[in-house]
Amino acid sequence: MQFRVVNPQPLSHMLTTLCAASLMGIDALKVDIETNVSTGLPAFTVVGLPDNAVKESRERILTAIRNSGFELPSKKITVNLAPADVRKEGTAFDLGIAVGLLGSLAEIRGSLDGTLVMGELALDGSLRRINGALPVAVMAAKEKLRRIILPAVNASEAAVAVSASGADIQVFGVESLNETVALINGTDTFTPVSVDVASLFTCEPEYPVDFAEIKGQQTAKKALEIAAAGGHNILMIGPPGSGKTLLAKALPGILPPLGFEESLETTKIYSVANLLDRDQPLMISRPFRSPHHTTSNIALIGGGALARPGEVSLAHNGVLFLDELPEFSRSALEVLRQPLEDREVTVSRAALTTRYPAGFMLVAAMNPSPAGALKDRDGMPTASPDQIRRYLSKISGPLLDRIDIHIDVPKVDNADLFSSSTAEYSRDIRARVIEARRIQHERFTSLTSPRIFTNAQMSSKLIRQFCPLDRQSSDRLMEAMNRLNLSARAHDRILKVSRTIADLEGSEKIEMKHLVQGIQYRNLDREFWNF
Repeated sequence: MQFRVVNPQPLSHMLTTLCAASLMGIDALKVDIETNVSTGLPAFTVVGLPDNAVKESRERILTAIRNSGFELPSKKITVNLAPADVRKEGTAFDLGIAVGLLGSLAEIRGSLDGTLVMGELALDGSLRRINGALPVAVMAAKEKLRRIILPAVNASEAAVAVSASGADIQVFGVESLNETVALINGTDTFTPVSVDVASLFTCEPEYPVDFAEIKGQQTAKKALEIAAAGGHNILMIGPPGSGKTLLAKALPGILPPLGFEESLETTKIYSVANLLDRDQPLMISRPFRSPHHTTSNIALIGGGALARPGEVSLAHNGVLFLDELPEFSRSALEVLRQPLEDREVTVSRAALTTRYPAGFMLVAAMNPSPAGALKDRDGMPTASPDQIRRYLSKISGPLLDRIDIHIDVPKVDNADLFSSSTAEYSRDIRARVIEARRIQHERFTSLTSPRIFTNAQMSSKLIRQFCPLDRQSSDRLMEAMNRLNLSARAHDRILKVSRTIADLEGSEKIEMKHLVQGIQYRNLDREFWNF
């Protein structure tokens, strides 16, 4: 049997293929946009598991094309987003589909080979910002594409990833559909966007609170220095007005500056969540997140109908501060246990499983009593033991075990409050923290798996390797565990903290004084949780 083609048309004027990307967690997956225009009943069909936002792009794209001055014949338009078994979400496919359609109508004459095009179209043909430009550019570098075309507001963000990878990719920022067509056809001259990554790190990050501004609280400041040096979680217990929130806000100022790899990973998360500062294409300061105690489980941990990173992921490589810890719902606190242990969050849905990094320092604060202070001005208890027990029981033992340091933050003495003496500045404390981190980096640099950077990340096997005790210290630790009724996990936390204290003092071994100080940071187990 022979087939005859009636009124054949050049294939190049019918089928157009170019690249886009679909976000999968904080990474991007390459998507091929195939656009075909053929004779038949006028229709515009998008296939390849598009969500509602992609399906609704039909009206935006057709209106933007007409308002940009292009003619649209009455044809059958079919758009395929491949691979077809991965769900495509969001409005960032608008520009790619529009370019593919114009290519099939012979309005675009330039080559689209190795070109990634993404952007959300307004009805007048202008472009709006998209999410995830940085992970999209990282993917483009891995796929060895040659050109990326994005909205101008996203161009610097993508250029950072290209500069970091060293790939030979040109990044162009455009303002409209017309500019995109002119760029591809070569009718106008456009300069690729580039970013000097090194210059971004020359700026000193600004921190809202300096340790020198905090009066008194020397014990709490020392505990925060230890926490920063080893990446330890910390719980502060004290009456209202004792300075717990101020201490927490000052903590990022003594943490080591972000390295480039940490900065890139943190920026990925903020890029996907559409929280990246438009004037700052790369995160250079450690994040500080402080969600309200009414925050839902999904907002805290991430997920939802359209999977998004939660507060624990937005605090990655930084600080997650939970003020009024017992006021959080019990279920919200329990979902913290997995990211505290695994340093990542797994969000499972029917179609796919998404993983978000969640390597944060947990800093929590709470009152010792539901009424605030334990005693009133007359020295009388503000609540009964049963009321205090119910209040504190909202924090489970397993969660408490995952917090390395527990400290008491008493009310500031009036003498300290009115003192004119200058406290130590954050930059001086940070210098000691950086030196302790350097010691830890040298200690763990020979490890290939698991890859860790701080004492807080040590497994039980590594604790046995790097935290040996002499017989006297071992007996002292056993005595403390029996007296305080500590768990095996608390035993490991004490050794990790003791190792950090020794690092701050430049000691190769954990001495008795280091161990005793580490044990003291578990005394709140006995004082508040065991009646």
